Amino acid sequence: MSSKNDPSARERWARLRLLIIGQLLAAPPGRGELKPRLTDLSRQIWRHPIHGRDVRFGVSTLERWLALARRSPDPAKLLAIVPRADAGCLRAVSAELADAIRAQYAAHPKWNIQLHYDNLKLALKEGEVPSYATVLRFFRAKGLWRQREPISGPQRSAVPDGTREVRSFEATHVGALFHLDGHQGSLKVLNQRGEWITPIALCVIDDYSRLIAHLQWYAHENTECLVHCVSQALQRRGLPRVIYSDNGSAMISGEFSAGLHHLGILALTTRPRSAWMNGKQETLWNRVEGRLVAMLDAVPNLTIKQLNEASFVWTEHEYHQTKHRELNGTTPLERFIGGPSVLRDCPDSETLRRDFRVEVKRTQRRSDGTVSLDGVRFEIPQAFGHLRELNLRYARWDRSCADIVDPRTGTIQATIYPLNKAGHADGRRRRVATPTGLSSRPVATLKESAGTTASQIDPQAPLMRHLQAQFAATGLPPAYLELDDSSTNPEHNP
Repeated sequence: MSSKNDPSARERWARLRLLIIGQLLAAPPGRGELKPRLTDLSRQIWRHPIHGRDVRFGVSTLERWLALARRSPDPAKLLAIVPRADAGCLRAVSAELADAIRAQYAAHPKWNIQLHYDNLKLALKEGEVPSYATVLRFFRAKGLWRQREPISGPQRSAVPDGTREVRSFEATHVGALFHLDGHQGSLKVLNQRGEWITPIALCVIDDYSRLIAHLQWYAHENTECLVHCVSQALQRRGLPRVIYSDNGSAMISGEFSAGLHHLGILALTTRPRSAWMNGKQETLWNRVEGRLVAMLDAVPNLTIKQLNEASFVWTEHEYHQTKHRELNGTTPLERFIGGPSVLRDCPDSETLRRDFRVEVKRTQRRSDGTVSLDGVRFEIPQAFGHLRELNLRYARWDRSCADIVDPRTGTIQATIYPLNKAGHADGRRRRVATPTGLSSRPVATLKESAGTTASQIDPQAPLMRHLQAQFAATGLPPAYLELDDSSTNPEHNP
């Protein structure tokens, strides 16, 4: 069973399509090589994103996906499922049927929808009531919810195990592959509160040029720090096609995975306990410890701010300016500038912040129009008060706000904020504008507004009237005995 935090079908399809053609975007084929590459991909077997069975895709389908991905700098958005043109529209519900539904709901707000449907079939002519699913969608779209009665009450991870061969590899373009990894430093530093901590370094490097996109030290290796580091790397260098990392909890978190997907970046991970698969990062950490950290070993009371400033200076003025033995005698900066590139422009900071968030589904509490996210209640605007479930995006380390998202298109519809109890203490309340409050009005007024006059009101439910007629046709008396309740003495004394 899937959890509430699982990606939607739209995102699962987009991720699969990006996984298939991502290699064509990371390493664009030369002239005359596209057709053979597409033919090879069409012969491969993939796992269906919905039911999980094996599936293949034709060459024409792959060509269409590749054309969509090349058309925009945001391939993940174009590769998602396009919603139906009639999504959200109600059909087969006439004006007469809608009035009958509203009048019956006004008279019997405690009925469930199945009971409403059974009575509508008897109250109206045969053929005027569509399927149950259509009636159900109408009830939900209009906010005609059932009114209920209140209820009281040390590892060998860096050494190959010998089960698979080890081969060196290198990307063919700048930005085709970024490496991401974390490293626990060998020096203790002082944080802002004057405490001694062991810092964690997070680093992003380009595979083709070995250029450090960003290197920074943090007090923790959590998702917030990872997103902070990667966002700076993307803004400084651009958006790559693939990011390669290990299986750390932050690297596979919902916020980070969703952010890479929204940016059109394919996320790949190494095998568990196989750090040698990300060997370029492991080699870099040896250089960081042997040169950068070694030069700071004698600094008294080293702070994490001083460590980050020294790391930036060392990266820009030594590492990027030093010839790399794996780059044919060139420096990482020269290879990054002069090599063929598939990098894309990075969006602004606010867009990045909104991308690196997890999307969850929550049920709205209709009593006060709120939802709960990790113990914090958020207010829902009245325009969304008729929705039973809402798709929300938020970061688990920042619960100052969240966004309501359209589950079909992924479009952000509104921003919500935590419940302000102190602000509501003034006693001012706005009138509810949604049909949810329909049952709070007098029944006679509701029936008159629905086009039913007082002489046309029938207090007997159509289904009960039908059942009584069926029993009367049998000619049998009711199978029960009445007890005389005319006695004035409520208690029986022997």
